[in-house]
Amino acid sequence: MTLISIQGVTRLYEDAQRGTAVKALDNVSVTVQRNDFLCLLGPSGCGKSTLLNMIAGFDRPTSGLVCVGGRPVQAPGVDRGVVFQQPTLMPWLPVWENVALHLRMRRFSKTQRRKQAQPYIDMVGLRGFENHYPSELSGGMNQRVGIARALLMNPEVILMDEPFGALDEQTRTDMHAELERIWRESRSTIVFVTHGIEEALSLGTHIAVMSARPGRIRELIKVDLPRPRDTTSPQFNDYKRRILGLLRPEEPAPA
Repeated sequence: MTLISIQGVTRLYEDAQRGTAVKALDNVSVTVQRNDFLCLLGPSGCGKSTLLNMIAGFDRPTSGLVCVGGRPVQAPGVDRGVVFQQPTLMPWLPVWENVALHLRMRRFSKTQRRKQAQPYIDMVGLRGFENHYPSELSGGMNQRVGIARALLMNPEVILMDEPFGALDEQTRTDMHAELERIWRESRSTIVFVTHGIEEALSLGTHIAVMSARPGRIRELIKVDLPRPRDTTSPQFNDYKRRILGLLRPEEPAPA
């Protein structure tokens, strides 16, 4: 069942200083099925985050249509949880209060907030750290708080914008395993922005390989590899070579 539909999306940004328009996305179309894990992969500046922001409702296409659950996206909504590059936690709140932040804003009682936050704290492996503050946690643990906060909203879609980019290699690998487990347990649909080929192949059920700006979908690849993914396997490296070929600069059309 299609959950996200992106149809012919183009995004232009006006450059008032130069009196020109910059085309960030060009006629992008892609669909995401329920419980898919779609990775948006491409070079820096190709419009991956712009596309993610359109699904989130933070940005609007110049032309084309973005729908979630059969409804056009007009604004942010509780059906879409977002995990940013930085976890954007409140430093004066402990873990459980950060996880339950949107319940606090809706004036749920402290007892209700604590009760609803705990299952998601457990899911991301932070039991025992409920009363710690962000400054007392590692980068990876803070990102887990951000994931738990998104999950507590019980969204149809979780949108992740390079959430592990600032982590060291070992922590990133550990977080991949954790995120895969969380995705399986929560049965969420995830759209994940990355510029790392191995990260996309380690996580995704599908990879949308994008061209350099203006961003277009060069190919939507279904990743048919067993989990956990073996990054040293011949099959994994076959996919990697295929993607590397797609990421090479396109040949200019003959005159």
